[in-house]
Amino acid sequence: MAETQSNIILEARNLAVTFKVEGGEVKAVRDVSFALCKGETIAIVGESGSGKSVTARAVMRLLSRRASIGKGSSITMGGQDVLALTEHEMRKLRGSRVSMIFQEPMTSLNPLYTVGAQISEVIRIHNKVSRAEALARAKALLEEVQIPEPEARLKQYPHQLSGGQRQRVMIAMALANRPDILIADEPTTALDVTVQAQILNLIKDLKAKYGMAVILITHDLTVVRQFADRVYVMQHGEVKEHNATATLFANPQHAYTKRLLASDPKGVAKPLEGEHPVILSGDKVRVTYTLRKGGFFNATYSDLHAVDGLSLALKRGETLGLVGESGSGKTTFGQALIRLLNPQEGTITFAGARIDGLSRQELRPFRCRMQIVFQDPFSSMNPRMNVRQIIEEGMIVNGLGGGAAERLQRVQKALEDSGMPTSILTRFPHEFSGGQRQRLAIARAIALEPEFILLDEPTSALDLSVQAQIIELLRKLQRERGLSYLFISHDLKVVRALCHRVIVMQHGKIVEQGPVADVLESPKTDYTRRLVRAAFDIAA
Repeated sequence: MAETQSNIILEARNLAVTFKVEGGEVKAVRDVSFALCKGETIAIVGESGSGKSVTARAVMRLLSRRASIGKGSSITMGGQDVLALTEHEMRKLRGSRVSMIFQEPMTSLNPLYTVGAQISEVIRIHNKVSRAEALARAKALLEEVQIPEPEARLKQYPHQLSGGQRQRVMIAMALANRPDILIADEPTTALDVTVQAQILNLIKDLKAKYGMAVILITHDLTVVRQFADRVYVMQHGEVKEHNATATLFANPQHAYTKRLLASDPKGVAKPLEGEHPVILSGDKVRVTYTLRKGGFFNATYSDLHAVDGLSLALKRGETLGLVGESGSGKTTFGQALIRLLNPQEGTITFAGARIDGLSRQELRPFRCRMQIVFQDPFSSMNPRMNVRQIIEEGMIVNGLGGGAAERLQRVQKALEDSGMPTSILTRFPHEFSGGQRQRLAIARAIALEPEFILLDEPTSALDLSVQAQIIELLRKLQRERGLSYLFISHDLKVVRALCHRVIVMQHGKIVEQGPVADVLESPKTDYTRRLVRAAFDIAA
C-alpha cells in the first residue's frame, strides 16, 4: 500500500524509550520510525526483548513510571500529537480509536469480575448504552470470536476459562468499539493452531469490513507471511530492516532477518534405548466441574467432564506430548497428574508411590521432584519479588542448597542454562519481555533439580530463534539429568521436534496416541488430521 500523507493514520518518528534500572539505564527502543495506513496491517517482528511490545505500549502511552520517551520522539495519530495529550485525553482515545490485545490474557483480565461485566464496561465507557444493551453486545462479540456457549461464558470468571478462551475474550474486548487501529501483541500466542487461523481470519475480515488498521506484533513468521502487508524487523531496540512482506521473505537483506527466517523447530527426539521404568502414571483419572446456569431461583446444574477417565504412563527420560484445541482438557489433565488439582476418580503414581490420596503436607516431599512451567509466566511469578528471590524461593522452602552462597550459585547456573544473563538478579518480572519471563519460569523449575517437569506451553511466548534454543536446552537437560517431560502444547512443530510420543485430546477424552512420527505423519482420526493440516499445510 502506498504511503501518502492523506491515508497515514499513525506515524512514529525517531521513537526512543529508556528504562531506569538499578545501576543505570536500558535503552529498550532506539530511533524507531514507522507509518501505518488506513486498512493496512504492518507486522513488527524480532526476538524476545527486541523492543516490539515496548514500541506498541509507547503508542498507547502505557509505559511504566520507570520509562521515559526520548525528547526527539514523535507519535501522531489522525493528525493528533499523542505525546502531547493529557492522561484524561488518552483514556478517551484508548479503547475507542485505538485498542490493544495484550500478550498475557490472565494478567490483563480482572479476576474479580465476570467476563460479561468486563466486556460491558469497555462498551459503556465509550457509548451511552444501558447495561442490558452492553451485555447483548458483549454476547454478540463472544459469538464473533467463536467462544462456545457465549451466554454462559458471560457469567463466568477468567479463571474458569482456558488460556485460549481468555485470549479470545481479550480480542472481543479490543474489538468492542470498532477501533480505527488495533494493536495485537502476540494475539494468537495462547491459541491452538485451528483457532489461531480462525482468529486471524476474523481480524482480517473485521479489518476489511470496518477499514481498521492493524499493528501485528508476533514471533510467528507464518502468521506474518499470511496476514501482513509490510514487515518491520527489530533487534536490540532498532529496526534492522523493513519492506513489503513478499519482498522481505523472498529477498531478506539483513543477516539478522535471514537468521530469523531460517529458524524453525528442527530435528526429532532421540529414541529411548534399553529399559526405562515408568516415573509417572495415571489410571482412569477423572476431573469433573459442576456448571451453574440460570438465576438464584431457577438455577440448573450440569457436570462438565474436563478429564474423562484418562490413563497414561510416562517413562524416565521420555518426553510425552499432550496436544489438542483450547478447552480440550490438556492442562487440567496435566495438573491433576501432579496433584495441583484433585481428581474425583483414578489412581496416580509417581516414582512408584501412590500420590492421588495424599494430603498437601504428605505431598511436600514430592514437590521439588516434580516441577511445572506454566503457560502464563507473568501471573505465576510474584511481582514484588526480584529474579533471585523468585528462583531461590523453592530452594528455601524445600531446604535445598547449603547456604546463601551455594543457593546463589544454583540460581546463576539455572539462569545460564535457560539462556539468561546472571546480571539480572535484582530486576523484577515486569521489567522483562514475555519470552524472557518464560525463560525465567524454566530457570525456576530446573533450579530445584527435579526428576519430572510438566511443561504447559513453555515455548508459546517465545520467538522462533529462542524457541529453537529452548528446545535444545530441554534436550540437553534431559540428556544430562535424565529428566522426564509431560509437554502440553498446541504447536505441533515443537511437539514433532521434542517429543517421543504424543497423546491427542478432544473434549476431555483421548482420541489418538502413539509415537510422534506415526501420529503426525499418518493420523487415524479426522480431528488429528485437522490439527496436523492447520499446523503444517497452512504453513507450507
